[in-house]
Amino acid sequence: MTQRVVLAYSGGLDTSVCIGWIAEATGAEVVAVAVDVGQGGESLDVIRKRALACGAVEAEVVDAKDEFAEEYCLPAVKANALYMDRYPLVSALSRPVIVKHLVAAARKHGADTVAHGCTGKGNDQVRFEAGIASLAPDLTCIAPVRDYAMTRDKAIAFAEEKGLPIATSKKSPYSIDANVFGRAVETGFLEDIWNGPIEDIYEYTQDPAAPREADEVVITFREGAPVALDGRPVTMLQAIKELNERAGAQGVGRIDMVEDRLVGIKSREVYESPGGIALIAAHQELENVTVERELARYKRQVEQRWSELVYDGLWFSPLKRALDGFVNEANQHVSGDIRMTLHGGRAVVTGRRSEQSLYDFSLATYDTGDSFDQSLAKGFIDLFSLSSKIAAKRDVAP
Repeated sequence: MTQRVVLAYSGGLDTSVCIGWIAEATGAEVVAVAVDVGQGGESLDVIRKRALACGAVEAEVVDAKDEFAEEYCLPAVKANALYMDRYPLVSALSRPVIVKHLVAAARKHGADTVAHGCTGKGNDQVRFEAGIASLAPDLTCIAPVRDYAMTRDKAIAFAEEKGLPIATSKKSPYSIDANVFGRAVETGFLEDIWNGPIEDIYEYTQDPAAPREADEVVITFREGAPVALDGRPVTMLQAIKELNERAGAQGVGRIDMVEDRLVGIKSREVYESPGGIALIAAHQELENVTVERELARYKRQVEQRWSELVYDGLWFSPLKRALDGFVNEANQHVSGDIRMTLHGGRAVVTGRRSEQSLYDFSLATYDTGDSFDQSLAKGFIDLFSLSSKIAAKRDVAP
């Protein structure tokens, strides 16, 4: 039986060339798998037909947009996931769902190898291969661009020699990755970190400085999940899409940062995640209202570690699964409404209400009706500061 390789297929030059490249280098048949996570662009049917025209023995396309939103983006919102306190894990979140379908295809087609189009310099190679190792440790991984030194010039020459149905002349100055949760842009003039981003690089967001009317939205959550916008029931995918449009129109969700890559280098990245940033900001504020102080403090530590694990490609790891349990438990009472104003590149919370609220007006008010017993404060302060006071006496002693 001829060996088979399952290839993560995007429809672009590199992965189209990979089909024939792998076949020549290994003698294996290639099964192409394209996963739609809301990246837009060409239709799945066009991509499937191109894979077959480029030599794939079989081609599968998977509409995973709802799955991606519910099973990957939603946990990120519940975890307030921001790598380095800024990046909402746009690309990192999509890799495990792609990995899941690659492994399923490998089992279905009797493949013993999975291939991807990543270079040896980025994070995605780790995310693909660590994910595959966790779900199917018996599978082998190859990366033609990395393993066989498949440069762009070589890829273009191969495509022209074989007459592949793929455009090879135009090269974007940027490397772009997109899905429904956001968009990542790097390389080109952005590699000089003194250069400011220009409007041409953005697609999901409008210029935040342009004059426009503000947009007010009320986001309803149930146990940490957005379930309605302005009172209209929505799925997670619908919530992301609508907020991408509304927050994006206000310039919300632009991030320009130098981040610490897993492979040890610093990289300049520009991200757009209007829906993601708006949802996380709203969710964080609802947690402020509904989550007890000590739980909230500890959850912030968990959020950072959760984000690091996902960024590093360890979605399927034991620690990530264990932290998921904590995050879900911490979201049990995160239900209610958050009102936000979207304007000038910012998503600003202006109102919050919840039947699970821990905010007690009679304890918080300074006006008539105050039920807070201020006479207890002096004794509390004396005890709270006692250890510091004792240490200070020792430290200032002659």
